[in-house]
Amino acid sequence: DIPAIAERYFAAWAERDPDAIAALHTHDTLFWTRMDAEPAVGRDAVRAAFGDIFDMFPEFGFETYRVRYGDDHWVLDWALLSGDIRFDCLDLVEVSSDGLVSRKDTFIDAAQMQDALNRAAR
Repeated sequence: DIPAIAERYFAAWAERDPDAIAALHTHDTLFWTRMDAEPAVGRDAVRAAFGDIFDMFPEFGFETYRVRYGDDHWVLDWALLSGDIRFDCLDLVEVSSDGLVSRKDTFIDAAQMQDALNRAAR
């Protein structure tokens, strides 16, 4: 049930809990923000990457625009929120046959993010 898996995943992100998020991933999972960085591979690496996101955006929250579900994946159109910072993202999340996230690609509107960070720094 992909929508139920996604709801558990969204709840873990809403709690800003890297351990809970990583527990919903496979051991050999991959997380890639697609912003000039190499992907994080493996549960420990993605846990650290998620922690880094929460460190960078201490008031992390999100607004969901829409979610589309497939047989083994979902696509999430969303905005990252943290204080005065807001920018759009798109996630493609693949789910393994055992119901865990096997891959999460996050595509960030880089220009929008940079503008938001610049405005917040003023």
